[in-house]
Formats: sequence, structure tokens, C-alpha cells
Amino acid sequence: MSNGNSSTIWGDGALLRKLSLMLCLLGGTTVCGPLVCDPIVCQADEPSDKYRAKAEARWQADIDKLTALNDAETTNPDSVLYIGSSSIRLWETVAEDMAPYPAIKRGYGGARYTDLSVFARQLIEPHQFRAMVMFVANDVTGGDNDTPLDELEKLVRSIIAVARGHQPDAQLFIVEVTPSQSRFQAWPQIRQVNAVLREVAFTETNTHFIPTAEYFLDASGQPRTEFFRDDQLHLNRAGYARWARLIRRRLDDFLD
Repeated sequence: MSNGNSSTIWGDGALLRKLSLMLCLLGGTTVCGPLVCDPIVCQADEPSDKYRAKAEARWQADIDKLTALNDAETTNPDSVLYIGSSSIRLWETVAEDMAPYPAIKRGYGGARYTDLSVFARQLIEPHQFRAMVMFVANDVTGGDNDTPLDELEKLVRSIIAVARGHQPDAQLFIVEVTPSQSRFQAWPQIRQVNAVLREVAFTETNTHFIPTAEYFLDASGQPRTEFFRDDQLHLNRAGYARWARLIRRRLDDFLD
């Protein structure tokens, strides 16, 4: 039954998902009011739930702009989908750099896994693709608001689960967080993030880690400033050229 106000009947999203899980466990795929419950996507405690309200308040307008591109752009199922933070957003030459692989770019500045996990379905499910490349570098910067590593792992795996549920045969790639001068004081912690990302890639089906750090450090182990813009955080044209070669090399290894 419905009185036309589904939010009144079904409560908030977290409660609805928990009710959905109970019905899934009882009877497989179930229609429960406005929700079609698929056991593949039903989860008791989605790691993104506690970040949802803050993420939507801050980033929903940016996500809406990205999803609006879906009607304006023509893509094909041989595309590579790029999602993540500002290094993806600012990659203006991605189509040229990553040829012959067609590119779909869906990055937004400041992205963290805490919010990318919230928007994963909106960014991933509208597209057909043969591979997805993910780069996020803002969860750990040495501040008080850093994402705990165990939480970060859950969030990354939840995004992979969305991609896997949507495109089971697609190859997924996680790009290592690049060492930059502006955040080098936090490099020991960021290296721990990269270790987590590597472990996730090694333990998820058709998921691959793309190491980049060694190519952006000089012989003394310091960031190579010539690959970054004046802010010493974002890549410049030379930095993108180097990044692209590393990413395309891995794509070549796994895409026919």
C-alpha cells in the first residue's frame, strides 16, 4: 500500500536497505514496496552509509553535472571509464593520451573514497565499458580528518562491487597515489594507503594495481617537481604524459 509518500512509509535509506536485506535472506529476490531487492546488491551495513548525508550535501551538485554529460556524450562499450578525484577531472587530454581506448571521464575535484562510494552507482551504472580506471588521493593527507585504513579498504571494495555487479567481465584498475611535494610530509601514511590499494587489487577478481610512485620520485626519493603544476599537487602536461604511459601500459596488458 502507498499514500504517495514513500519516504514516510519506508523511512531513511539505511533503514530501507536493512529491511531489504532481511527480506532478501528470507526469500531471495523480493519486491518490497518501491524497492526491488536483489541479493547481489543487498548489504547489511554498507560502508558508505555513514558518509552519505555529508557527501550528498557537499557533492551532489557536482555529481549532477557529471551525470548530465551522459545525454550529451556518445560512448561505446569498448570505452574505458575514469572515475576519481581532481587528477581525473583535470585530465583534459585523456582521449588523446589514452588512444586507441575511448575514454569516459567522470572525475570531480576533492573526491575521497568516503564520497565516491556514495556516488558509485550514479557514476558507474549509466555506462557500458570494457575497463574502469580509478584514482583517488584525498582520503589521507596527514590531517585529523584522514580516513582510517580499514575503513578505506571497505569503501574501495564497495566501489569495486558496484562495478563488478554492473559489468562482471570488465577489467578494473586502481592507480597508486602519486607522491607530490605539497603532501610529502604525509608520504609515510600515503604509502600505507597504497599498500591497502595494492592488497585490494590483488584479492579482487579482474582488478589490477597500477604502480606510479617510483616514476615520480627522483634518485634521492624526493618528488619530481617538474611533473606538477605550481601548486605541486596536480599534474602538469608532462606529468599527465608520464601518467598516461603507465596507465596505458597496464591496459595493454589486460585488454585484448
